[in-house]
This record gives sequence, C-alpha cells and structure tokens, in this order.
Amino acid sequence: MASKDRAAKSAGFGSKLGFVLAAAGSAVGLGNIWRFPYLAAKYGGGIFLLIYLILAVTFGFSLMITEIAIGRRTGKSVIGAYSSINRHFRPLNLLAAAVPVIITPYYCVIGGWVLKYLCTYAAGQGSTAAGDGAFFTGFIGSAGQPAVFFLVFLLLTAAVVMLGVEKGIERISKFMMPVLVLLTVGIAVYTLTLDGASAGVKYYLLPNFEGFTFAKLLKTAAAAMGQLFYSMSLAMGIMVTYGSYMRKDDSLEQSVRQIEIFDTGIAVLAGLIIVPAVFVFSGGDAAALNAGPGLMFITLPNVFEAMAGGRIIGTAFFLLVALAAMTSSISLMETVVSIIMEKFHVKRLAACVTTLLICLTLGMLSVLGYSVWSGVKVIGMQFLDFFDFISNNIMMPVVALLTCLLIGWVAKPRYVEEEVLVSQKKFSARALLSVMLKFVCPVCMIIILLTPFVTEI
Repeated sequence: MASKDRAAKSAGFGSKLGFVLAAAGSAVGLGNIWRFPYLAAKYGGGIFLLIYLILAVTFGFSLMITEIAIGRRTGKSVIGAYSSINRHFRPLNLLAAAVPVIITPYYCVIGGWVLKYLCTYAAGQGSTAAGDGAFFTGFIGSAGQPAVFFLVFLLLTAAVVMLGVEKGIERISKFMMPVLVLLTVGIAVYTLTLDGASAGVKYYLLPNFEGFTFAKLLKTAAAAMGQLFYSMSLAMGIMVTYGSYMRKDDSLEQSVRQIEIFDTGIAVLAGLIIVPAVFVFSGGDAAALNAGPGLMFITLPNVFEAMAGGRIIGTAFFLLVALAAMTSSISLMETVVSIIMEKFHVKRLAACVTTLLICLTLGMLSVLGYSVWSGVKVIGMQFLDFFDFISNNIMMPVVALLTCLLIGWVAKPRYVEEEVLVSQKKFSARALLSVMLKFVCPVCMIIILLTPFVTEI
C-alpha cells in the first residue's frame, strides 16, 4: 500500500544526496537567516546559541527522524500518514495538513519582500532602503508592488514544484544549496574582517550568564525550542512528505544528521554575518541588535550603507536570503500539492493549479493587510501576523505534541526504530529517541504552547 501511494504521487528522489539537499533546503530558510540571528541577539547571544545546539541534537533530531520515518514507512503525506498508524489519530491528519496550507501563502509574501530588496540593491539603489524604516513601511503599505513581488515569488516556486520531485525539487536543490553555502561562508568571512567585529563575535558565541536569571533562562529555552520548528521544518508536514519520497535503502539516521549539519551550520553562519556587522556599525551598542524582525529589512540596510562596498555585500546578502526563502517555499508548496494529490486523486498539474489559487487568495490577504485593509484585524492582529501566530504558536506545537503521543505511547518508539533498521544494521540513537518522544518532547511542546499566554499575563 505504501509503495502504491508513493508511486501514485511521484517517482521520488533519485539519490540520497538529492533527498538530503532537498530536505536541508527546506530546513534552511527565512527561519535560519532572518529569525535565528535576531533571536540569538535578543536572548543573550552565546547562551541562546548553546541552548539551541543542545536542543537541535536531541529534541530536533528526535522529531525530524520520527517525521521522516512516518513518511517513508507509510508512503503517505500528512493527510493520510497518521491515521494509517492508528485510526483514532485521523484528526491529526487534518490539523497537520492545515499547517502548510496556512504558512505557504504568507511565506511567499515575505519572500516577495526579499525579492524587492534584492532588486533594489542589484539596481544600485540600496541607499534608498537605509534610514529609519520609512522605505520598508512605505513598501509594504502600498498595495501594488508587494502584490507584484509576491506573485513573482509564488510563480517561481510553483514552476519548480510543477516539474516534480526528481526533475524539479531535487535538481534545483543540487544547484541552489551549494550556491547558498558558498554565499553564506563568503559573506561571513567578509564580516569577520571588519574592524571591531571581534566584540560582536564574542557576544554571539560566548555564553555570559552574569545577571541571567532563571526566568530569563526559561524564556530563552522556550524561544530556542520555538526556533527549532522554523529552522528544521518540523510539524509542517514537510518532513513526512519528503520521507514518503525517500528511498528505502538510504540511511535514515545518517541523512537526518547530515540535514542537521547543513541547517544548524547555515543558522550559525547567518548569525556571524548579522550580529558582528550590526555590532560594528552601531558602535558596539547591543540595543541595536534587539530590532527583532526589522533587523533584516530596516537595520541591515543601514549597516550596508555604512560599509565599503555595501552595494555588493547587500546584493549578495539578499540573494542569499532569496535562495534560502525559495528552497523553503518549494518544500512548503510541494507538501500542499502532495496533500491535494493524495486526498483528491488528481495529477500534479491540477494539484499545483489548485495550490496556486489557494496561495493567491490567502496571500493577498497578507499583502493587503498592511495597506488597503490595514484597519481589518483578526483578534487584534493583521492577517499575516495572525496566520503566523495561529500556525507557529498553536498548530505546530499541537501537531508535534500529538505526534509524540502517537509514536511515543501508542505505536511505541519501535515504530521508528524498525523503519530506521530497514537501511542500517544498528540504530545508535534508539535510547535517546525513546526518552525524547515519551517524556522530554511532550513537556517542551506544552512549554511552547503556554509561553505566549504566560508572557502576556
């Protein structure tokens, strides 16, 4: 049955390298290059980095190998995978399928913002993006340009997905991922040569627990756990879908380790690009690092403007971010396409067109939510902020929690272990997986779910 479902959807990945690069490309996105650096800066630099690395090799590894194993063993996307393990978990199918449907449209909107900045710097007009944020707010506050760039980014993503897994996703990943790595390393090396960069590197890499209370430590841990979802594409349906395309003779454990190395390496290097650069051009003012989401679109243009060769570096940086955003949007859209193909038994082209229409409809809500519909709020939030909150703060932790309950307590961790052992003789992380799925990960999910409400109180 699993092989039949797999064959009906796609021929799958043609090689282990193709799978690893595609899955790593999914994981390496805006979460790594945009969100990771500003969270690291906000939550104490080295302390956040240390906690994140510990969680990545335990919490993150366990959830990722579980999701990929579920996909490969069932041969299904999230719309059918969980209920095929246990029929009582059928509602989890729908909840998990809804996550990429909600995320893909607004992710492409943000991808359009990145394209706008890339075009601005490539045209030699980067200086117009510097200042107090008027360029950014003026851009997203208009209806025309954000809609155009959103549509361009969306169509580029769809073009790759329409080509299929091996001819589209695998082929483009084999090209884009090496380019992305080279750009990241190159810009990071340049940043580290700047006068005064060492102070920023010290802040970013060395944990400093002075004045760091237990409450701050808890908030930092919760932020690091939440970041894992963004950075490693967990609970989005992506890894289950890609797992369903994975060959049976490729090592699951080794593949997940390699994906983690790619993903975490890019995130750490992105921090080495952004944190020292902002530190240098703010005169060592750590407060400049707390710009939050505006760090990339408002603070960094000022940094590039002050740099020698800022146009070139700015263009290279936004090209890097655009590539990272594209690799993730491709995997998100492929997940939605896979769901539609499996649920409604239609061919790829029809599923892609349907997905495009969904993304256009929901994406335009996010585009217009900052301009002509800026007065329309959902529980006090603009459309994009609401979609982000409901998917990342509520739905994804619930999906992960229910997945832990399903595999940790109902099907038992041996469900994953048996699939791992299909392609290797020994599963070295067996004990770690069992402890994480049964006890640690569920507690972490509850903490993530409660943190926004506790913070508000």
